[in-house]
Amino acid sequence: MATGAPDSQARFGQSVKGLLTEKVNTCGTDVIALTKQVLKGSRSSELLGQAARNMVLQEDAILHSEDSLRKMAIITTHLQYQQEAIQKNVEQSSNLQDQLNHLLK
Repeated sequence: MATGAPDSQARFGQSVKGLLTEKVNTCGTDVIALTKQVLKGSRSSELLGQAARNMVLQEDAILHSEDSLRKMAIITTHLQYQQEAIQKNVEQSSNLQDQLNHLLK
C-alpha cells in the first residue's frame, strides 16, 4: 500500500491543478466580461452626454425658430396694413381720375 499513496497524491495534485486552472480560466473570463461591461457603460455615458448636448442645441434651434415666426407674423401684419392702404390709394386715385375727366369735359 505504500506504493498506492504516492500515486493517489499525484492524482490528487493533478486534480487540484486541474481545478485551479479551471478557476483561473473562469476568473479570467469574468474579468474580460467585467471589462467589456465597464467599457460599455463608459460608452453609454458618452452617448448620453452627446444626446444631452444635441438636445440643448435642438432646443436653442426651436426657440430661435419660434422667435423668427413671431417676427414674421408681425411683418405679415404690417404688410397687410400696407396692402390695405395701397388699395385705398388706388381707389382714391381712380375716383380722382374720374373727377378730373368729368371736369375736363
